[in-house]
Amino acid sequence: MKLHRAFVASLFATALPLLACAHEAGTPPHWGYAGEANPGHWGALSEDYKTCSLGASQSPIDIQDTAAIRASLPKLDVHYQPFPLEIVNNGHSVQVTASKGNGFTVDGHEFKLLQFHFHAPSEYTLNGKAYPMEMHLVHQREDGALAVIGVLFKSGAYNPALDRVFSHLPAAKGEPQTFANVAVNINDLLPKDRHYYRLMGSLTTPPCSEGVSWFVMQAPVTASEKQIQEFAQLFPEGNARPVQATNNRLVVKGSR
Repeated sequence: MKLHRAFVASLFATALPLLACAHEAGTPPHWGYAGEANPGHWGALSEDYKTCSLGASQSPIDIQDTAAIRASLPKLDVHYQPFPLEIVNNGHSVQVTASKGNGFTVDGHEFKLLQFHFHAPSEYTLNGKAYPMEMHLVHQREDGALAVIGVLFKSGAYNPALDRVFSHLPAAKGEPQTFANVAVNINDLLPKDRHYYRLMGSLTTPPCSEGVSWFVMQAPVTASEKQIQEFAQLFPEGNARPVQATNNRLVVKGSR
C-alpha cells in the first residue's frame, strides 16, 4: 500500500512540547529496572510518572512487518559533525552529551541532537526479536517537541566508531567526564541503509511522556560480543523497558 508523503507527514505531526524530566519539588522518586521500582511500578511511583501506566501510546513496542504500512517516507537529512566526547553513567544508562550543530531535518522540521545513550538488551523488537543492544539519539525541535532515532545492534564485527565511546565507559554512576581529544562521529554509528520505521510513542523512561516521534532504523549495525558485554555488564539486571501495547498504533515502514 502506497501513501502520499504529505499524508504520512500529517499523520505524524508532532505533538505539543514535552518535558524530558519530572518537575517534582526535591528529588524525583527512585526508579529502575528491577525490584519494587521496576517498569511495572513506574506509574505508581509519582503523580508525574502516571503516564507510564495510563498512556495509550507508550514505547517501546514490538514492530511487526505484517502490520506496518509500506510508504515512501522522507529521507532523514542528518547533519552530524564530530564533537568531543562528554560521557556520564547516570545510573540508568551511559549517556553522551552532544555539541551544538548536530541534528537532522525531516518534513521541514529541524531537530537538534541533545544526547544519545544505550540499552541492553534492545527496547524495540522487530517481529518479536530482541537485539542485544540499542542506541537512542534524542533530539528536540525548537518548540520542545522530541524525536528519537533508534539504532539496533547485532553481534558481529568489531565496531571502531562505537569503541571511541565504549573505551571510555564509566564503571559506576558519577559526574560527566570530558575527553577533548576523543571525537565522536554519529554518522559512523548509523547504518548505511537509512530506511526506517516511523511511529509515535513516548520516552522509554519516567516520566514516559507521549507525543515523541520515533524513527527506528530497519537495518541493524554490528558490534562485537566483547563490546556489547562491556556495556551490558555495567547494568547486570538490564536497562530495557519491556515492550508496551501497540493499541492499533500506526507504524509506517519506509519502502526500500
